[in-house]
Amino acid sequence: MIGAIVSAIVIGAIIGALARLIVPGRQNMSIGLTLIVGIVAALIGTLIAQAAGLADTRGIDWIEHILQLVLAVAGVLLVARFTAGRTGRTRGTPGTPT
Repeated sequence: MIGAIVSAIVIGAIIGALARLIVPGRQNMSIGLTLIVGIVAALIGTLIAQAAGLADTRGIDWIEHILQLVLAVAGVLLVARFTAGRTGRTRGTPGTPT
């Protein structure tokens, strides 16, 4: 159980980092958010691969990892889109010119 959690974190970190490298432009995401997107993408990709019968192959499960990466890229795109305008800074008080 602990080994599965550790491997999900490691694979999630790698998948999330690769997804951020693939997505063009700058993403305003923290390392923690990248890790979460990668872990979620890795878990969902594994579930889809197991449901399709693609997860148990000899050697490296390339199809499963490609599926995880595609999901992570989609996740990074979604998170980057939803956090694009949120920098935490205010533009000024209402009624005053900026």
